[in-house]
Amino acid sequence: MAVEFRLLGGIEVLLDGRRIDVGPVRQQCVLATLLIEPNAKVSVDRIVDRVWADHAPRHPRGTLYSYINRLRRVLTIDGQVGIVQRAEGYLLEVDERAVDLHRFRDLVKRARTATDPVDPLAEALRLWRGDAFAGLDTPWLDDVRSTLELERLAVVLDYADRQLALGRHADVLARLATEAERRPLDERLAEQLILALYRSGRQADALRHYDIVRSRLADELGVDPRPALRELHQRILTTDPIVAGPAVAGPKPERQPTVPRQLPAAPWPFTGRTYELDDITSAVASRRGVVVCTIGGAGGVGKTWLALHWAHQHADDFPDGQLYVNLRGADPAGASAVRAVLAALGVAPSTLPAGLDAQVGLYRSLLVGKRLLLVLDNAADTGQVVPLLPGSASCVALITSRDRLTGLVCAHGAHPIWLDVLTEPDAHDLLAARLAAGRLAAEPEATAELVRCCAGLPLALSIVAGRALTHPEFPLAVLADELRDATTRLGVLDEDPTAGVRTVLSWSTAPLTPTESKVFGLLGLTPGPDIDAPATAALTGLRTDQADTVLRVLERVSLLQQYVPGRYRTHDLIRLYAAERATAEQPEPDRNAALTRMIDYYVHTALLASRLLSPHRPPLEVDRPPHCAPRDLADLTAALAWFEAEHAGLIATQDLAVRLGHHRSAWLLAWALVPYHRSRGCLHDDVDVWRTALTAADHLDEHARAYAHRNLGSALSRTGEYAAALAQLQEALLLAEETEDIVTQGHTRYLLAVTWGRLGDDRTALEQATKGLHLFEAVDIPVSRAQALNQVGLISARLGNYDQARERCAQALELCADHDDRAGEADTLDSLGYIAHQTGAHDMAVEYYQRAIKRYQDLGDEYSAANSMDRLGSTYAALGDGERARARWQEALSRYEAHSRTKDANRVTVRLASLNEPSAMG
Repeated sequence: MAVEFRLLGGIEVLLDGRRIDVGPVRQQCVLATLLIEPNAKVSVDRIVDRVWADHAPRHPRGTLYSYINRLRRVLTIDGQVGIVQRAEGYLLEVDERAVDLHRFRDLVKRARTATDPVDPLAEALRLWRGDAFAGLDTPWLDDVRSTLELERLAVVLDYADRQLALGRHADVLARLATEAERRPLDERLAEQLILALYRSGRQADALRHYDIVRSRLADELGVDPRPALRELHQRILTTDPIVAGPAVAGPKPERQPTVPRQLPAAPWPFTGRTYELDDITSAVASRRGVVVCTIGGAGGVGKTWLALHWAHQHADDFPDGQLYVNLRGADPAGASAVRAVLAALGVAPSTLPAGLDAQVGLYRSLLVGKRLLLVLDNAADTGQVVPLLPGSASCVALITSRDRLTGLVCAHGAHPIWLDVLTEPDAHDLLAARLAAGRLAAEPEATAELVRCCAGLPLALSIVAGRALTHPEFPLAVLADELRDATTRLGVLDEDPTAGVRTVLSWSTAPLTPTESKVFGLLGLTPGPDIDAPATAALTGLRTDQADTVLRVLERVSLLQQYVPGRYRTHDLIRLYAAERATAEQPEPDRNAALTRMIDYYVHTALLASRLLSPHRPPLEVDRPPHCAPRDLADLTAALAWFEAEHAGLIATQDLAVRLGHHRSAWLLAWALVPYHRSRGCLHDDVDVWRTALTAADHLDEHARAYAHRNLGSALSRTGEYAAALAQLQEALLLAEETEDIVTQGHTRYLLAVTWGRLGDDRTALEQATKGLHLFEAVDIPVSRAQALNQVGLISARLGNYDQARERCAQALELCADHDDRAGEADTLDSLGYIAHQTGAHDMAVEYYQRAIKRYQDLGDEYSAANSMDRLGSTYAALGDGERARARWQEALSRYEAHSRTKDANRVTVRLASLNEPSAMG
């Protein structure tokens, strides 16, 4: 039986399309409360407050219990729905897709990432049958209803924008007219309706509606229409063709594509594999569609060796580049790998679409028509690889894996190649290439024994050669004798080559001292892709210089690779072997203590680096363990470099902290990463770490939960997931109000204002910003008050209230200067530049923007500097100085393109083209 819950209108429950009676109004309120937060415990006190507020019955818990029992009887439907009692609360178990409210939000989220978002938005709007929770009237439900109405309106406006952009004005005209009657002062809605009327051939009605809106704004609010609405009115008066239909931009200047050259160095020496090399070449030559070759085999058999050798031989056949991704047998969905290849293709993290499907679509779009080689190394399974397969028939993908990847062969026509061990002559040639034929010829029997014991496994042969090279004084007979002692273990290679690799590695690690062996084992437990000496010191309890010495020893015996100065990584098989050694040789409490030391090191170094990036963030009181010696970072540049090098490791460490139950550490890592993520535009990473932090916060206090909801909301707002952002921010505000946390309330109001501003609702944004300012005026945090003053000023300017805007921003600038808040000063200078530009004080605007740009660049915030350069170009254009306007816009364009900010880049490109028109500068 299919069950459906409807909240977007009157409360309804449908079973196979038949409506079920869910009881009286208060019982419906209980159901609504549980459905708004499905599959999450809602405390009894919270339910009582939401259902009755100040009018609870004499024994509310008993009454609530009777309602719950009645609902249980009604809703026990084939195990699909059930109300479960938890400690001091209740939880409604249900598939969220059965609840129209959550289906609405999911559709809106999908629309943000869809190539064509019109259909999801239309489907989302069809779910509304009237006012949410119609017929139910409690203070809490009224607040939720108001929030949902704003979410609905945001979707209406977004949907209308999309339809108007496609020239479908007739499809939205009736809806816009109805909405305009309900919200006559909404200027964005007025713009859409006026545009739809005009495009429908009703110019007089469009002008009449503008006059009505202008009069109401003047009479009720004492303000003029915002500049965008006035500009639309003027264009209609002059029959400007830009409003007659979807704008068609002129030809864009060609941009040089990013050509990735990611192949690691060609493997040397390389012997044998003639048949396999020819097999790959034949498969590529007979291409019918995308060529996918899977190279399978046991660990250490030389899969990567073969793939890279062929790739370098044929690199010139792929003029559009070569991509290389080491999947390391992890990331089952391929999400981080997709981001990595998009970055290699020139897509900045700040502009990635939300969701894996949208990112895969972008990746495949970028490869259309390109001749490109993709090497995917060490894949875990078919599911990990499929998102990374190119869609262009001119591309070739080489995939290595210990798995046979049968799914790729069956479903995608992959050409399978399975590697066996080297033949005896090829194995001999490999040793000869490494050790020189003369040394082998001097000890033919020992050489034969080495070849025999290594059983043709390239990894084992390489380890033997490395051992011989690092000990040139050892006769090969000594090495053969050592290997012969392990003959019984190497014999397992015939049945299970993976065990043979482990055996060879155990022989390789035998010369290590106890300290070196312990360090090697612990390194296998670390979650990040690489490590340096200070982090190794924290992990092992050694001094940094001691850790550095051990790392160099491990590098010398080929257990580690120093791939950039000071940073070490290892092959995943060796890492696995190291972890097994640590598990076998070190008690679990000792291993956990080592990982805890490493986590503490990363947390406290990240906190120090974060403070250097954002010195005026409200400080956290965090006790540092006595054993913790964080990295000494001298300045902002050092902090940025450290975050750059450790970023992937910090994210992996956060996950490790959660697994080990160090929830406070996981939360602190998210907190520390905020300034770096924002300045570098790593918006999706910010969402990921705050989702993890929110999970950790469930084990912490209400303040931590509120902060996690707030920052997750902020991150979602930056990626354009506005409905989800508003939901998180509302939850943060509720928690902050319950705990009477004025500061968090203020910051949350600030972020709500930012989000509503991004949605185009400056009236609501100003209301939230003003509430936030009042909260900060009640506490002694000057920097936060300055931030709120600047926000109120900027929004006021967007609404045309320039005197108030100027006054607020001037107050903010004074506070920033008094407290040396350079970031806040830069933001406020940019706002003052905007105000000066809008009021015709262009010389003053130039000065403000130049000062803002200088401060942003001093802070390493190129993302914000580009915005100010763009606006400075507009000011120079208004002054008639085309040369300076062009220079500033060129600077902004180069930065937009560097961050793949396509929309901004296109806008500036059009402006640059306009400078070439005879009348462009008046």
